[in-house]
Amino acid sequence: MAGDDLVELKFRLYDGTDIGPNKYAPASTVATLKESILSQWPQGKGNGPKSINDMKLINAGKVLENSKTLAESRVLVGELPGCVITMHVVVRPPTSDKASDKQPSDAAKRNKCSCTIL
Repeated sequence: MAGDDLVELKFRLYDGTDIGPNKYAPASTVATLKESILSQWPQGKGNGPKSINDMKLINAGKVLENSKTLAESRVLVGELPGCVITMHVVVRPPTSDKASDKQPSDAAKRNKCSCTIL
């Protein structure tokens, strides 16, 4: 594939740091991009994703689906020659264990508010 057909992407993390830029083919799937991000994730960053399902990629306000390619996701392929497209990476917070899951629900029951109109 010619170098002109590649899309140059960088990925912005929650703290403003970037991964990339790297070049990808328009036929690359979003899952492939997430695997690349996972392999390049900075070692010193806490709260990193454990798998590709723990992160979302956002481009132009749209959450990209894992099964779609860059071209299908309507990423500006070839429309911005020489430009780097920035995608935002959102990491799902780690899920807590069952014991701590019960605490907020119990607190919600105790702090119930009600109004009575007389």
